[in-house]
Amino acid sequence: MLGALIDLSNDSGEHSYLIPDTSPVLIPASHGHLEALLREPIVLPRGAVVICHPHPNYGGTMHTKAVYRGAEALSDVGFVALRFNFRGVGASTGSYDGGIGEEDDVLDALNWLQAEYPGLPLIVGGFSFGSLVGMRVGAADSRVSGLFGMGLPINLERYDYSFLSGMEKPVLVVQGERDEFGTGEEAAALITGLGEHIRLVRIPDSDHYFTGCWDELKGALRGYYESGPGFPLMLPV
Repeated sequence: MLGALIDLSNDSGEHSYLIPDTSPVLIPASHGHLEALLREPIVLPRGAVVICHPHPNYGGTMHTKAVYRGAEALSDVGFVALRFNFRGVGASTGSYDGGIGEEDDVLDALNWLQAEYPGLPLIVGGFSFGSLVGMRVGAADSRVSGLFGMGLPINLERYDYSFLSGMEKPVLVVQGERDEFGTGEEAAALITGLGEHIRLVRIPDSDHYFTGCWDELKGALRGYYESGPGFPLMLPV
């Protein structure tokens, strides 16, 4: 189903509009299942995306605002957007596994999405912890054409981003200038050594959670895939 047809017509029946259709799904996993939400675009899909949420131990879920807003923005430009709860979160089975088992969850989500929408280009990314886990899986998966991260946690003693170097897949990073876990300046320094295939968008006055900057976050995602380096990844209009 491409979208929910909502009749907003007047008495003459002249106007009807499609709105994006978001449906709950259960994705099979080695530990049982993953709770997920699938958002379909109002136009013919031109790609499919898996969006990963922030750290489960700190309240991260697929309902986190940046994750929801990311799905909204990517759906707007033609992606089928799948966000899911990692193991042990919400109705997903299993328990937190330090980022290792969570990578398997991303693979399960990608497998499901590819099976449901064969032929669509795949991208993967996420917010905070989810950006690191999602991009790490996507970088190693030949099915994935592109990556994105919102609010990267930048602590080079704890997190290794070297997996982003030496590859041709385009990468988008959206970072708040005042992000408590990695400022815009720190993100720029990190990316400088990783390659020109990475595009950084720094959002002024934004904290880690993009509080009050939802339009800027969505605009960065839309612009990258509507007319930026991410545009060639999608099926033609």
